[in-house]
Amino acid sequence: MAVAYERIADELREAIRAGELRPGDKLPAESKLAERFRRSVPTIREALRSLRDEGLIEKHHGRGNFVRRQRTSTLRTNLRHQWEKGRARQPLAERAQTGATEHETGLEVDDLVFRVSYRETTADQGLAEAFGLPEGTTLLERSYRTRYAAESAPFSLVTSYLVHDLIATNPDLLDTAKEPWPGGSQSQLYTVGIELDRVEERVTARPPTPEEAEELELPPGTSVLVLRKTSIDINDRVVDVSHVILPGDRTEMLFTTPLERW
Repeated sequence: MAVAYERIADELREAIRAGELRPGDKLPAESKLAERFRRSVPTIREALRSLRDEGLIEKHHGRGNFVRRQRTSTLRTNLRHQWEKGRARQPLAERAQTGATEHETGLEVDDLVFRVSYRETTADQGLAEAFGLPEGTTLLERSYRTRYAAESAPFSLVTSYLVHDLIATNPDLLDTAKEPWPGGSQSQLYTVGIELDRVEERVTARPPTPEEAEELELPPGTSVLVLRKTSIDINDRVVDVSHVILPGDRTEMLFTTPLERW
């Protein structure tokens, strides 16, 4: 038998799902809800905590509880890499019309806010092993954040590593002012004569760090997907290692595997 706070949560949940309470609407104050349901304020708080844990409402400190606006979802498939490779050599005007984020969210270029930062770093043991290079090799670390202009949280947290000496022949690849680069990383690598042969992706799940939960605006209890992407060129050389943190509440990953016919 449901306890009091569960019955209250059920009624509020139904009001949200029925559209009686719409995204962005402010819920009545805890004291008003206590009067309405004839229960104590601690019981009301327990019901609201349950709804926050489900991601249905969010608390703005000093302002109250609001129905949470659903974030734009992303459908990421393994076919994206061939799609990107097919665009790498297209004319600039064609590459500039759309990118991977638009492809995965259904948004338009003008809908997006893009932020990037670069810095030189050196390969630690893990990155050195991934690239097959000595520890201390100079790398270019690139950090990407892309979000829908109507939202405040990015779609993912991306950190990409390139071998500095492989790309330094094109100074544009070291310049953040050239971002966002139409056609993405494969188009960038193409400018220095690099063609990808394959992309390996390993996906795991874990609880977010406090910093990740805050930046991605995750509801309590939501996991993140951790994607490690390794890009290998036609000479069997690792040319890009990327770490991608994806919010588990709005990311779908679809893998399509063609099978040979008998």
